[in-house]
Amino acid sequence: MLVIFNPVAGRRRAASLWKVLDLLVENGVQVEVAETQHAGHATELARVAAAGGEDMVVAAGGDGTIAEVANGLIGSGASLGVIPLGTANVLAKEYRLSTSPRGIANTLAYRRTAKLWPGLAQMHGRDQVFVQMVGLGFDGAVVQGIKPLLKRVIGRGAYVWQSVWESVAYGFPTLRVSIDGVAHEAASVVVSKGRLYGGPYMLAPNAHPEAPGFQVALFENPGTFPALLAGAALPLGLLPRCPGVRILPARHVEFTPGGAKIPAQADGDRLAGTPWAVTDAAAPISLIVG
Repeated sequence: MLVIFNPVAGRRRAASLWKVLDLLVENGVQVEVAETQHAGHATELARVAAAGGEDMVVAAGGDGTIAEVANGLIGSGASLGVIPLGTANVLAKEYRLSTSPRGIANTLAYRRTAKLWPGLAQMHGRDQVFVQMVGLGFDGAVVQGIKPLLKRVIGRGAYVWQSVWESVAYGFPTLRVSIDGVAHEAASVVVSKGRLYGGPYMLAPNAHPEAPGFQVALFENPGTFPALLAGAALPLGLLPRCPGVRILPARHVEFTPGGAKIPAQADGDRLAGTPWAVTDAAAPISLIVG
């Protein structure tokens, strides 16, 4: 079993990882740990491991690390394991994965699988695989504005703080979106593979992460008040019914470039550019769920 870990995650998360690894070793599981050295390295490590016959590769980190490892496994026979060490751990909550060291170790040992069909954000010059969501506009501005230190110190609270700040500071340029050939406009867009957003909070009740396709959340009303209203509705489970929020099914999403630069994020990590389209990855992968 190869475990891919980002050492930038910090001491606390490293300690959580070793608790899981100790339990696996105690139960006779052979474990190899590979630390990432740069962005995209997890994909390279996973691809090499799968090509070498490894039947399970484990991502130890948040949704961004999981997406990198998943990218390296698409089209192979290797399964994806998860040790959730991120701030929100949305994918782990989506699939109801255990977050306790013993529960995680048991999940990886039992190796029962479920399908996960990643998405693909098509960028100019490269593509970005994601396992949970891609966000453009206000959503992207929040993720791009968060300071890593604040995120490490107060966790999900950093997103609340940054959301309040961006509700005033962000300019809310109009996004032009084509959903399966039908044109729409919005102030912010989230293209979601799963039902959940920002942790255990409901965004897209009709999403099916094991199948092709997406749910697209259009936040149609710009400005501070609509952004704060959506933020207040999220922890109450009311975001799908919030005024100005429309959620539509999709198989192919395109974004029309405008004059303003639109900030974007994928699985909680900032994107260097703005995707021009979102589509399905070439094939699903097998996710270890216990």
